[in-house]
Amino acid sequence: MNLTELALRRAGAADLREFQSREGLFPSGREDILTMQRLAPYLLGYERYMVKPNDTYYKIARQYGTSVQAILTANPAQDPRRLRAGQYLIVPFGFPVVPTDLPFTSELLDVCVRGLTARYPFISRRTIATTAFGRPVTLLKIGNGQRSLLYNASHHANEWITTPVLLRFLEEYADAVANGGSIFALDAQSLFRNTQLYLVPMVNPDGVDLVTGAIDPNSTEYEAAEMIAAYFPAIPFPEGWKANLRGVDLNLNYPAGWEQAMENKFALGFTRPAPRDFVGFAPLDQPETAAMAALTQEVNPRLTLSYHTQGEVIYWKFLDFNPPDARAIGEEFARVSGYALEDTPYASGFAGYKDWFIQDFNRPGYTIEAGLGVSPLPLSRFPTIYEKNLGILALGLTL
Repeated sequence: MNLTELALRRAGAADLREFQSREGLFPSGREDILTMQRLAPYLLGYERYMVKPNDTYYKIARQYGTSVQAILTANPAQDPRRLRAGQYLIVPFGFPVVPTDLPFTSELLDVCVRGLTARYPFISRRTIATTAFGRPVTLLKIGNGQRSLLYNASHHANEWITTPVLLRFLEEYADAVANGGSIFALDAQSLFRNTQLYLVPMVNPDGVDLVTGAIDPNSTEYEAAEMIAAYFPAIPFPEGWKANLRGVDLNLNYPAGWEQAMENKFALGFTRPAPRDFVGFAPLDQPETAAMAALTQEVNPRLTLSYHTQGEVIYWKFLDFNPPDARAIGEEFARVSGYALEDTPYASGFAGYKDWFIQDFNRPGYTIEAGLGVSPLPLSRFPTIYEKNLGILALGLTL
């Protein structure tokens, strides 16, 4: 399924011709500009609606299959008692913005971010870096409290299923805040008042786009990746790709035993840019990792979660560092998820984001390895992965 097919499904149309006929367009069956403009709201999850005479929020909500509260949330500066014909409102549709049955790409991430920030204006976004190939690394923030936390996903390209894990959590949390509800039996508005949650749902958009097929095989980007991969024929291409498009494994590029990571990986033959396990030429020499380090220094989080997919396990230590409460929090995460709490294996225990955070901040940082099997994991595993991680994501805001 691609974005057009997703929009058609949400619109309740079997194909482009049916949608075009319903919308009064010429039924060409092609993705022309006008058709795609009409389909866009079904991707973003909202309509930019022009108020008509005698409209009310209740009437508009019934027309679009949504709720009055959803319209109130999306339009905090508007007074529903003083609607004027000709003014515009954001009207959310009655379905979630974040799809969980579609391979993620940087484009789909942008669609989700645009939809979420329109529906929930209390979510903010900004770009913390631009990759070597021009893709943004996006930061999202929710909450007004004093305690900050930082969650990230998709350091590794073929572990992209972790991106919708964070996005779905953000959407459910924002909806609970807007409606006075709870998430994992925790009062969402209380969490919002007491915390600031920062999320980087796709640290490695270049690599993710390669693995999920968003990069044209005839493009120079794809050809450059193929040239790197040719030196490592044992690694399936592109599905075995973990690195960014420069061939640097981003989760081996942080200044926490980087030289030891280099020694470990060089011994395995990863002495040059590669689909995985090349540590780079110096710590933080990639725009993605430099931005993550700068962001972490800026927000000074109490706790970090880094999402990966190499086994149902939680790694909590780096060398002999033992941050206060780190084991107890890790045990609680293990309890609610069913994952094992373990020390990081020596061969892969250096130069990761979690390692650097523990070393430099002496606070709890965790690598959550969500899911079993060979990456990229199939989307059929998503419901189970999300169910097991909801408690971790929610409880992280309280610890």
